[in-house]
Amino acid sequence: MHQHIHIGISKWNTHRLRRALNCGGLAMAAWAGLMLCHPVAAQPLSSISATLSAPAAALVSSGPAGPTPAWIEFCARQPQECIIDASEPAVLSINQELWLTIMEVNERVNRTILAVTDQDHWAEIDRWDYPDDGLGDCEDIQLLKRKLLVEAGLPRRALRMAVVIDEQGAGHAVLMVRTDQGEFILDNKRDAVLAWHETGYHYVKREGDESATWVWLGTQVAPIVTATR
Repeated sequence: MHQHIHIGISKWNTHRLRRALNCGGLAMAAWAGLMLCHPVAAQPLSSISATLSAPAAALVSSGPAGPTPAWIEFCARQPQECIIDASEPAVLSINQELWLTIMEVNERVNRTILAVTDQDHWAEIDRWDYPDDGLGDCEDIQLLKRKLLVEAGLPRRALRMAVVIDEQGAGHAVLMVRTDQGEFILDNKRDAVLAWHETGYHYVKREGDESATWVWLGTQVAPIVTATR
């Protein structure tokens, strides 16, 4: 591993969050020929609306689903990421301060990590891992966001990794924040944090909040390889 991204942030401590993300090693960003995953219409944080979105209808699950093979391998390497703590709330009571923290993390990770495919990065078709060297694809980027949000005091149980079909019909991974105002999506394709129904994605499955089993969110068959970039 190259230089690690330090994530020692205290609750709602923005200057430490900036320092943590800015420590990510980006020396490898000059690689030639890499397929990049650029944010869509990325905006500076100051120009993104800090207004809490209107409540959205809940995204209803429809039974247990198996995780992807790459997720199982990730859990074997990082078991703390896959433990369900039943004492934590499964739904976050959102407020303006939490909303600002979520937006801050989403944009800064998007701007810190260079999006590359697993094949280019790991020489593997599908691998879920932390982007400790400043490189990663969609699931790696979302995992770092969750790690930072947990470090900031948010309950992991309310932060669920999810598999979707994107606008190009490809498998894609996002981070779903489950709140009392509905589910909101952190994505490396855009800096804005959107309600789930505003993304245009087809939602396939997400981590469960009762056990290690994932849950279905739709009827479309999930791809074996969940994300390419």
